Amino acid sequence: MTSDLRIAWTLGSHGWADCTVEDHRAKAELTASHITHAPEDFLTAVARLVAGGTEPRAQFEAEPTAYRWILRREDEDIRIRVLELRASGDHDTEGTGIWSGRLGIDQLARAVIRCFDEVAQTYGESGYRGKWGEHFPRTELEALRHLWRTHRRPEGM
Repeated sequence: MTSDLRIAWTLGSHGWADCTVEDHRAKAELTASHITHAPEDFLTAVARLVAGGTEPRAQFEAEPTAYRWILRREDEDIRIRVLELRASGDHDTEGTGIWSGRLGIDQLARAVIRCFDEVAQTYGESGYRGKWGEHFPRTELEALRHLWRTHRRPEGM
């Protein structure tokens, strides 16, 4: 199982971000445009997994390319596939797999929370808005953090 997942979200020119996902086996670089709510959708998809969802998805638009995250729950493990698609409306079968991994829910949630905590620390919330063009996804990040802490709580507490 993947245990060293690292996700980074780096703001580029106004309205654009680069996202890197990597582990000890592979690394993929994705691009996202602010034309959709990519960071909010990604945080929400992970929160849905933590809350018991079975296959939430998130998509980053790179105009016209798109990157689709398919997160599939298998008991306490998560299988992740990231597809690169020529166009946002393409079916999964038309995409090219650029990264995949299997890890625990705890590992995924921790990596995503760490990623966006680093974004907030690096840019600050006003700096983020200035570069991305939208508010920092504080509500979605805190919802994920809360669900993750609840998920990790020992039974009976």
